Amino acid sequence: MTGDTRYSIGELARRAGLTVKTVRFYADRGIVPPTGRTPAGHRWYGAEAVARLELVRTLRELGLGLPTIRQVVDRELSLGDVAAAHAEALDVQIRTLRLRRAVLTAVARRGATPEEMDLMHRLATLSEAERRRLVGEFLDAVFGDVGPAPEFAGVMRSLTPELPEEPNTEQVEAWVELAELVQDREFQAAVRELARHHAADRGPAAPRRDPVALVRDRVGPALGLDPASAQADSVVAAVTAQYAELRGRPDDAELRRQLLARLEAANDPRRERYLRLLAVINGWTPPESSAPALTWFTRALAVRIPA
Repeated sequence: MTGDTRYSIGELARRAGLTVKTVRFYADRGIVPPTGRTPAGHRWYGAEAVARLELVRTLRELGLGLPTIRQVVDRELSLGDVAAAHAEALDVQIRTLRLRRAVLTAVARRGATPEEMDLMHRLATLSEAERRRLVGEFLDAVFGDVGPAPEFAGVMRSLTPELPEEPNTEQVEAWVELAELVQDREFQAAVRELARHHAADRGPAAPRRDPVALVRDRVGPALGLDPASAQADSVVAAVTAQYAELRGRPDDAELRRQLLARLEAANDPRRERYLRLLAVINGWTPPESSAPALTWFTRALAVRIPA
């Protein structure tokens, strides 16, 4: 092409792969202005108009608005800066669309009602700060005045969900269920009671071993036994003796009653559900269930405590 090449609006539209109406639209808005007019008053365009239109079409396909496009083609804005800003905006849109897809998939799986879908959407679209505040209020209610904050800082961190920027459907479902759970006042009270037991079991200088871990280690091989049978005596005695040693107290009826209360609190199915949901959200390996061992041992211990 030479510098004095002239195209009519129809020829320009054909070369750019657009309709005459579209080219006229861009021309009227000053995005691709005509180079001049013929004596008869018809618009004509130079060779640079083809390249300009191709750029405009590309930017439109990428979703840029007309005011921004005009600034780019007029070199009032750097194309690199505009592209970077638009890419960042698209990242946000992509994350939003993925989250919406995850919520809709979860709704379809659960057969949710319109009210449940609305709740799921609101919980799933909370900002990171809002999610942290929701969980923080739960943890504060549980650990608030149970003991010195530094002693429970690690426990609180280990119970904090971290929903990724681009969660999958399972993580969205887990977060919604966990968010509902932490707002349950009965669950808060149950976990708070467990935290009190945990605080009472701590030594003066260092934490003692968790009684749940004692039971889990000892009970495994005995799960096939009848908890009330004589064969279970040695298992119960081994756990209570070790617990009494850790507490620095005799293995008497009072200590066994305290141990039973702690284990029954720990065996709340909602606690285990919270830990499983937390593992899904954070991408952790699901925890091994303590329920079979705790259920067996609490039954075995209960029949061995004097009325």
